Amino acid sequence: MPELFLADLVKKEQLKPDIFKFAVKAPNIVKNAKPGNFIEIRVSEQVEPFLRRPISIHNLEREKGILEFIFQVKGKGTEILSKKNVGDKIDIVGPLGYGTFQYEDYKNLAIIGGGIGVFPLYELAKCAKKANKNVNVYLGFRNKDFVVLEDDFKRVSDNFVLTTDDGSYAEKGFAINFLEKDIDDGKVDSIYACGPLPMLKAVQKLAIEKNIPCQISLEEKMACGLGACLGCAVKTVKSTKEVPEYWHVCKAGPVFNAKDVEI
Repeated sequence: MPELFLADLVKKEQLKPDIFKFAVKAPNIVKNAKPGNFIEIRVSEQVEPFLRRPISIHNLEREKGILEFIFQVKGKGTEILSKKNVGDKIDIVGPLGYGTFQYEDYKNLAIIGGGIGVFPLYELAKCAKKANKNVNVYLGFRNKDFVVLEDDFKRVSDNFVLTTDDGSYAEKGFAINFLEKDIDDGKVDSIYACGPLPMLKAVQKLAIEKNIPCQISLEEKMACGLGACLGCAVKTVKSTKEVPEYWHVCKAGPVFNAKDVEI
């Protein structure tokens, strides 16, 4: 059950000029959170901005009650949040999302992410590794200036591939190409993805063609995070022109079976 919590900001890191990593003390949220959950943050006590900001959970230190999240400054709300300092209180609701990553029934996991979509995949990779799964991680970035969390993912991977579109760092090309090769070589029995929409569409198509179970984490603008405002709709494959059917990312997701949604 989601809780509202005033969490102490205990650590702040600037990973890139516009990307920040926060660690907060939030034991009530941490004990109930699962890989794929997210939180909603009130960034200011002022009237504006009014809406909370949805942010994925990056890492959970359960024994310490520490929750880590990473965000990119994209507008007024995240800019205000980026100016918080250690010792400040962060107004959080969480954990949110009923659709989380389900990996327990598989052995050879392929975890693929692109850009800022890699942030929520770390907790999944870490938990899967701890559960003795074979963890294959594929991360794609535009160029070397956008690469983040490389060492973190390496520590929780059995097989790690990093790509840049232009070849300015690591492997040149797209992460999905390396994933497809490993699927063809029989090294993968399930896929878990988060990233830009074009990447997710390509992963969804590949998984369906190869008949590999696939779960995708979707990002939508969310006003409430609880399914009340109905603003974060995604069309299901059951939709027809006459009878459209939608699920809401904040409540049914953010993680969905790739065969169930149109993206």
